[in-house]
Amino acid sequence: MQIIVLGASAGGGFPQWNCNCRNCAGVRNGSVKAVVRTQSSICVSGDNCQDWVLLNASPDILQQIKSTPELQPGRMLRDSGIAGVILVDGQIDHTTGLYMLREQKQRLPLWCTDPVYEDLIQGNPILKVLEHYCGVDRQVVAINGSSFEIPKVGGITFSALSLDSKAAPYSSHREQSVPGDNIGLTITDKFSGRRVFYAPGLGARNDAVFQRMCEADCILVDGTFWTDDEMIGWELSSKTARDIGHLPQSGKGGMMEWLSELPVHVRKILIHINNTNPILDEASPQRAELTRYGIEVAHDGMRISL
Repeated sequence: MQIIVLGASAGGGFPQWNCNCRNCAGVRNGSVKAVVRTQSSICVSGDNCQDWVLLNASPDILQQIKSTPELQPGRMLRDSGIAGVILVDGQIDHTTGLYMLREQKQRLPLWCTDPVYEDLIQGNPILKVLEHYCGVDRQVVAINGSSFEIPKVGGITFSALSLDSKAAPYSSHREQSVPGDNIGLTITDKFSGRRVFYAPGLGARNDAVFQRMCEADCILVDGTFWTDDEMIGWELSSKTARDIGHLPQSGKGGMMEWLSELPVHVRKILIHINNTNPILDEASPQRAELTRYGIEVAHDGMRISL
């Protein structure tokens, strides 16, 4: 199984276009040791397979495709290495890229849960708009633990688990989340049995999620904020990380504490990192603390082979 991190940043990217926090200003002027990141997405394929599954469609998808030759194999006049798209939620930074795929010759194969489908038909009707272009062949992602496969990407199965987090701001259930608003995906190589757990939006700990993590060989999980009050401290929001559906890395009950309990064989990677998070600065004490915990920070172009 092959995984490519197409984008490792949270919504807005890094640096964010209108932000002059220490990280964003520092990466522009060279005073902060950090690399630019586009908005969160990964792609997955089996060994010796030319086609890939896109997990989330970031607003930066065109730039990501240009940086990833595997997604444009050039086998015919109009071609793509993207065999299908799976959405883990209905957030802007995970769905807007669907617009950029509108030149698809056939209907775009898309997998999502019922609550996400509802949001993308009603609250933010991307899927209705796409009917004027390529259209979408939507498949249901069940949250009962059953597995599914993507045609053309052999040897890889996916299984969804509902997460405690938040629906998109335009969702009718933003303040009263329903199962399926946010999912984590277990991705399994049928031949080797190796597994990845992917959950870029994770707001709280529970036993089912922890079990999925323990069963994985590698996890890519929510790295949005370092502290619960990060956005409040920057006077950018009145809400905590947990208020908007993200478990912070530090503090009691934070992501680092949780990940330190995992079996030693599990490779631990943070993804969906907000531009204000000090872990983006490779020389920061927060980044050093992650290293001591054996936790990696995802970057665009990162490749994982299992």
